[in-house]
Amino acid sequence: MKNKILVFCLDALCSRDLEEMRQMPHFSQVLNQGAQVTSVLPVYPSLTYPCHVSILTGTYVDKHHLPHNEQVSVFDPNPPWYNQKSDITGKNLLDYAKEHGYTTASLSWPVSGGANYDYNMPMIVPYSYNGYHPEKWLIGNATDNLMEAYFWKYGRFIKGRDRSLDLYTMAIAPDLIRDFGQPDVMLIKMCDLDSARHAYGVSHPLVSEQLRKHDEEFGVILETVKRYGDYDNTNFIILGDHGQSDVDHVLNLNILLRQNGFIKVDEEGKITDYTAYAHSAALSCWVEVKDPEKDNEKVYEFLKQIKADPKYGIGYLFTKKEVQEQYHLSGPFEFVLEGDKPISFGNTYLGDDVFADAVVGDYKTAKASHGSLPFKKETTCFAASGPAFKKGAVLQEGNMVDEAPTMAKILGFTMPDVDGRVWDEILKEE
Repeated sequence: MKNKILVFCLDALCSRDLEEMRQMPHFSQVLNQGAQVTSVLPVYPSLTYPCHVSILTGTYVDKHHLPHNEQVSVFDPNPPWYNQKSDITGKNLLDYAKEHGYTTASLSWPVSGGANYDYNMPMIVPYSYNGYHPEKWLIGNATDNLMEAYFWKYGRFIKGRDRSLDLYTMAIAPDLIRDFGQPDVMLIKMCDLDSARHAYGVSHPLVSEQLRKHDEEFGVILETVKRYGDYDNTNFIILGDHGQSDVDHVLNLNILLRQNGFIKVDEEGKITDYTAYAHSAALSCWVEVKDPEKDNEKVYEFLKQIKADPKYGIGYLFTKKEVQEQYHLSGPFEFVLEGDKPISFGNTYLGDDVFADAVVGDYKTAKASHGSLPFKKETTCFAASGPAFKKGAVLQEGNMVDEAPTMAKILGFTMPDVDGRVWDEILKEE
């Protein structure tokens, strides 16, 4: 029998969670019987969508070209999020798996709209949507087989103000395995740990409670595979996309840019013109320059002054060239800034309050967030058990771009032109 892979991804799973998970009834079955990579360094910026793309492609942002959750825009305060798989450059693990004859499934994985998987239910309904017609985003982007089989009875979970993508995902996942047979490669992505940390901070009793709920959900997946799948040949993988850090303070860099003449607004507070504009990437910040050839040096000198003033707490300032060379990040910006401590960057350019408090409900300026440099705490982690993994093997540190080539080796093929390597240290010898 061939190896199967089932990935259970927890948004904002931190390295610190491993010991707590080891005491839980279902996660412990993987952690105590398999292998782990204790600290997995995400890509830069450590935002959900770039990280999820890197997990599957094995490449950094400057190669897969998905730099942010949002398609940032100076003149649109609520820009659309990336959602189509066609937004990504290059093939991913599921593409290659399908080419090698494996069946593929993806539930609630970001940037997977319209993907050519056997079973696909993408994370595509807008972040702020609380209406009663989410199907208008799913039709044509999810596969017809899952829409026909499950939306009529489970679509209610993603309608209204109390909608829950995790309830929807966990309703579909066991039914898919039972009704269609266990796919050879299956991705299941859960969101609520990330939401809890944004709202309450990295370490809080309600965060632990949410982690425990995910353990129960994982227990359902384990039992489903035992009853209806191929348990003995399945490699169960639990991984995260990024960690989170408690926010020290919020800095509204655009207010400083406006006060110093880099952003022009009319009497109604609308932008009429700009020389430089700051796009928040949560714990990092991109500065777009309208005319780089003319104004880059002037903007750079101003940003260096901001960095030199300790009251702002800026610890890092990169040029476009520097951040690509050091962290493989490219995007619609000329400069990237980040705090020494975890500073969250706001997008607002109005008012005079350069410093602000965290705002629950906005992932970029919440009580805890992410988007920082890869090595910043908390990092994420990887745990796996199954026929391909050495029991008790521990790798202290790895890179997110290593995950796809490692999973590809388990399936018996290689992925060309990746940035990562295979974690042979945690795999059984062939």
